[in-house]
Amino acid sequence: MGDVTPEELDLLMEEVGTIQDILNHNDFYIIDAKVNEVARGLGLLDVGLEKTVDSLSGGQRTKILLAKLLLEKPDILLLDEPTNYLDEDHIEWLKKYLIDYENAFILISHDITFLNSVVNLIYHMDNKELNRYVGDYDNFIRVYEAKKKQVESAYKQQQQEISDLEDFVQRNKARVATRNMAMSRQKKLDKMDRIELAREKPKPEFNFKMARTPGKLIFETKDLIIGYDEALCRPLNLRLERGQKVAITGANGLGKTTLLRSVLGEIQSLSGSVDTGEFLYTGYFEQEIKDANYNTCIDEVWKEFPSYTQYEVRAALAKCGLTTQHIESKVVVLSGGEQAKVRLCKLINKETNFLVLDEPTNHLDVDAKEELKRALIAYKGTILLISHEPEFYRDIVTDVWNLEQWTTKIV
Repeated sequence: MGDVTPEELDLLMEEVGTIQDILNHNDFYIIDAKVNEVARGLGLLDVGLEKTVDSLSGGQRTKILLAKLLLEKPDILLLDEPTNYLDEDHIEWLKKYLIDYENAFILISHDITFLNSVVNLIYHMDNKELNRYVGDYDNFIRVYEAKKKQVESAYKQQQQEISDLEDFVQRNKARVATRNMAMSRQKKLDKMDRIELAREKPKPEFNFKMARTPGKLIFETKDLIIGYDEALCRPLNLRLERGQKVAITGANGLGKTTLLRSVLGEIQSLSGSVDTGEFLYTGYFEQEIKDANYNTCIDEVWKEFPSYTQYEVRAALAKCGLTTQHIESKVVVLSGGEQAKVRLCKLINKETNFLVLDEPTNHLDVDAKEELKRALIAYKGTILLISHEPEFYRDIVTDVWNLEQWTTKIV
């Protein structure tokens, strides 16, 4: 400092002040406390901040990415389906965080309850147009539906007017006495700004195929302890009988998916046993598919049902709400929701009497979620379901198994 001129010292002090402002703005001096606050809010402290990411579940990895993003405090936060894989408590924490967030955020979500809690503007993409609506999602639906009815009413009136004008032109264009009137109406037709109705999006239709009736017992566990390197639960003695529909709930990382896979025999439990009943035809919807799938949608379904004709494969995919463009595309290029519909297509066309569903609503749009809910309520078989959305499973299930009651972890 002693070797610089007063002018150089002023420049250095200004630079130090700028650096200090940057450090303060990014919470440099309280970063450890901020990390702990976000980690606690998203349930990462229970997982262990020292764990390697590749040893975590899909939900836990999503939380790591979300925590990293929130700690960066960007001017604009971009969130694409942030509630996927989050459990109920951590969705509540994220709601509060976003309500108090001082900067702007842009959010894509199919979780209506979550949307209504945090947004005050809706941008709706429809028929290649982007329209802005002030208010929450419920308000958007009211305004959108009213607008849609107005357009449909105007369309009907215009179609009637067009029909009357065309009829007049056809009847009068050949007669000398009325030719000028006919030409006048033809000009009106030519200049008319015609209303076009938006093409209706294909709505999914899920109807599960039933296999023969199974025995009374679906499965029973005896002192089952699940886990990999260490136990995730106390000894479990569970029994599922024909006709029951059960939701498995609990925080991420407690072993909900591990329990499903242990019951299905996909992974070895640490101890105990699982006895399964007779005549079980099981359909399993996995939470995530890790490997990229380069098959076309047609080939993917055809591989599962080789006796189907191409027409039947296309019809099955179309019933799940997929367009011709989707159907002819490779699975890997589809969105998460479209990929989920391909997987659901394979599941509903298989004869089952026992459905095992791991977060089936992740990525699904509102229409698909509602249709899946209807189909599962109507399903005559047995269901074992993991879901973080009470609004989805509440009307479906007969029982709820909360894994937090059996876990060996601190919740």
